[in-house]
Amino acid sequence: MIARPSPDPALSVRPDDPVRPAGGRLDWVDVAKGICIILVVMMHSTLGTGEAMGGEGFLHEVVAFAKPFRIPDFFLLSGLFVGRVVDRDWRLFADRRVVHFAYFYLLWLVIQSAVKYGPITGGGGPGVFLAHLAHGLIEPYSTLWFIYLLAVFSVATKLLRRLPWPVLLGGAALLQVASIETGSLLVDEFCARFVYFVGGYLFASRIFALAAAARSRVLLALAGLAAWALVNGALALTPTALPRFPTLASLPGVSLVLGAAGALAIVTAAALLTRVGGPVTARLRACGERSIVIYLAFFLPMAATRTVLAKTGLVPDIGLASVLVTTAAVLVPLALERVVRHTPANLLFRRPAALHLAGVRPGVGGAVARPA
Repeated sequence: MIARPSPDPALSVRPDDPVRPAGGRLDWVDVAKGICIILVVMMHSTLGTGEAMGGEGFLHEVVAFAKPFRIPDFFLLSGLFVGRVVDRDWRLFADRRVVHFAYFYLLWLVIQSAVKYGPITGGGGPGVFLAHLAHGLIEPYSTLWFIYLLAVFSVATKLLRRLPWPVLLGGAALLQVASIETGSLLVDEFCARFVYFVGGYLFASRIFALAAAARSRVLLALAGLAAWALVNGALALTPTALPRFPTLASLPGVSLVLGAAGALAIVTAAALLTRVGGPVTARLRACGERSIVIYLAFFLPMAATRTVLAKTGLVPDIGLASVLVTTAAVLVPLALERVVRHTPANLLFRRPAALHLAGVRPGVGGAVARPA
């Protein structure tokens, strides 16, 4: 477990902390993001394929195993670097943590909505389309809710950063344990996920230290991962008789602990993978470097591949079909980003310079601009 942080927030968030990178990228962070984005795409692909083909396959078990930590880890990783800009002026902060995400959310809201609700695809007339876009401004749409929440979490963290850290962390934890269900995706997901973003922000230096320790104490790290996997699997795959909490892992309190433990397990696993290296690690790192590219664009190849397989019956095995759908949903966005990288269409994945409030940082590549 990571050590209890000092009440002094400067010890947790100062930008010159020696265990935090002053610039550039950390391989294990990208590997961890790569693992998470693949698990997210796998979940959508597998559940959709199972529904379309009327059954379940072996990947459904993997999806169930990953449910407790899949999204918590993504938010924890996203919170790691918010401390770099949280004390800056609002102009710079908004550019890095609000406008950045708002641009991609709004752009892909239009794209996804045009596919589902546009008049060309028979989803409705201009009025239906515009009403859907307006609703998407106040209520996150479809898979894009994650992008929306990143901006909201960033603003909330800046506004609340002067609170004593136990109050901030404890309040966020209470929101998660309360299992709030209002019917609003924005409110419900904020309450359920904010604690992990705050945890990444407050415990950033300890999380970087954990990754370093895992690389130097491999056997201990492997033993910890094995113990975690057994406990997580047992709780995630054991059903309850409660409709609101279908598995032991979803019970209030248990879900909070498993989310945090799973997030740290992915950090540990990513650190070990970067120590070993190899082609698998390289591919995970490549996915992590462009995780938002995959997240923004996976829905189209996923839906297309799933439809073809379900209607043609070319692959009757649901597990194998889910693998193929997941693979297409991951690889096609990466290929698309590479194709448009040096064309005007790169605005799909890179915010134009004219839409930066604080100027374009030198050295930032052509993919989705990375959060500071």
